[in-house]
Amino acid sequence: MTAVAADRNPVLVREAIDAGVPVSAVTDKAAAALSETVTPQGVVAVCSLVDVPVSVALSPGVRLVAVLHGVADPGNAGTVARVADAAGADAVIFAGDTVDPHNGKCVRASTGSVFHLPIARVRDAGEAFAACREAGLRLVAADGYAPEDLVTADLRGDLAVPTAWVFGSEAHGLPDEVVAGLDASLKVPIYGGAESLNLATAAAVCLYASARAQRA
Repeated sequence: MTAVAADRNPVLVREAIDAGVPVSAVTDKAAAALSETVTPQGVVAVCSLVDVPVSVALSPGVRLVAVLHGVADPGNAGTVARVADAAGADAVIFAGDTVDPHNGKCVRASTGSVFHLPIARVRDAGEAFAACREAGLRLVAADGYAPEDLVTADLRGDLAVPTAWVFGSEAHGLPDEVVAGLDASLKVPIYGGAESLNLATAAAVCLYASARAQRA
């Protein structure tokens, strides 16, 4: 870290040293070269990879999981991880051709949430879905074209059961064949004139609806 950053974060420096983490002083120019951001904060850390096997992420008793399918935008993926963390989800699964959770923008968008809850990467989306079912989770697609909305499902009590919400890319959504293979599909009702919701907002509504129903 830079001298300015060290002065600004004395507790962080002390805790790092107490934990046996080597702390090196660098110049502002070096910090800028090490960082991917335009205005770096002056602190750079080397961390272990965050992903774990899906069997570890889906530990016994999981009740709420976010599955990202084919989400290419790292900002969206990281924000969904942040939302899942805030909603008390048990894990986030990056399935299929989804962005790497270690992507710098993805990590920054998560604001640290990739370090708070289990993150699993599964190249075969079918394998990820099967693992969710084996863990006792109901697979629900977040689909803007679904015939039923989550409010109706909530009133019926469907959201109170252990659930894995499956989210697709913001540009293309979930493929029809993926939606057809899941247990249900629900849309977020839009009462105003907006054409749609972005991925992170839709994920927040869906995950919080399940979290509230499961805690009722």
